[in-house]
Amino acid sequence: MRLVFAGTPEVAVPALDALIGSERHEVVAVVTRPDAPAGRGRRLVASPVAQRAEEAGIEVLKPAKPRDEEFLARLREIGPDCCPVVAYGALLPRVALDIPVHGWVNLHFSLLPAWRGAAPVQHSIMAGDEITGASTFFIEEGLDSGPVYGTVTEMVRPSDTSGDLLTRLAFAGSGLLAATMDGIEDGTLKAVPQPADGITLAPKITVEDAHVDWSVPALRADRIVRGCTPAPGAWTVFRGERLKLIHVTPVPDRTDLAPGVLSVGKNNVYVGTGSYAVELLWVQAQGKKPMRAADWARGVRIADGEVLGA
Repeated sequence: MRLVFAGTPEVAVPALDALIGSERHEVVAVVTRPDAPAGRGRRLVASPVAQRAEEAGIEVLKPAKPRDEEFLARLREIGPDCCPVVAYGALLPRVALDIPVHGWVNLHFSLLPAWRGAAPVQHSIMAGDEITGASTFFIEEGLDSGPVYGTVTEMVRPSDTSGDLLTRLAFAGSGLLAATMDGIEDGTLKAVPQPADGITLAPKITVEDAHVDWSVPALRADRIVRGCTPAPGAWTVFRGERLKLIHVTPVPDRTDLAPGVLSVGKNNVYVGTGSYAVELLWVQAQGKKPMRAADWARGVRIADGEVLGA
């Protein structure tokens, strides 16, 4: 099939590579979000998908909105058979959805109908899921509600951050998306409607969602930190300033600390929660680089009984 691939961030690049490498299909163009400011100089930088497409000599389309008439006219000229999508980042209007012969097919990083929305991996970790995965589905106008072509499953490891898990799903999902294109092309694959039960939503994680309340149990605090790493980054407050939490670990045998109370040893920093303590391993103070929590604690000279989150 002639494919127009839509995607924007780094996590979409493995799927683009899988389709570029396919012997059965041709990626004739890529649709991505417009160049965005990045770095200290805030210079406009092309998306990772745009950069990969340009390296491969593939036409790149960067509409401000996918309903722009110039973009729609060019898509009609190209005449794609199908448009595979991975984390494009914009809602597709009906007029665009109707252009390709086989529609638009999204690779979504959850086992639908669980975790429909922008942040499925983060919500999966924060909810304590033991198994997640990726799904390919036919895009309708509803939020991730279209019929599903196929899935792959992935275990959620106890130490997984959302970044770790998303990386594995990006590569596993790239094979699923390529196989889905094969099945659509030869007519052997039919999309199956999602069940009405088991629907959960995964809206974008806000900065406030990433705030750790130390009155929650230790496992919940750990899941918030892992689910919000690397973005938007879990945080607490220390001496009136924000402290980013990069890596913590629950310590079930340490039950003597009240929520938020710090305990500092020679090489360890513990904080109490609503159940047992967690050990702070890596943190980042405002205006500083990430550092080991023990080094941070020595530098700020924590007094006995000081509290995080006050």
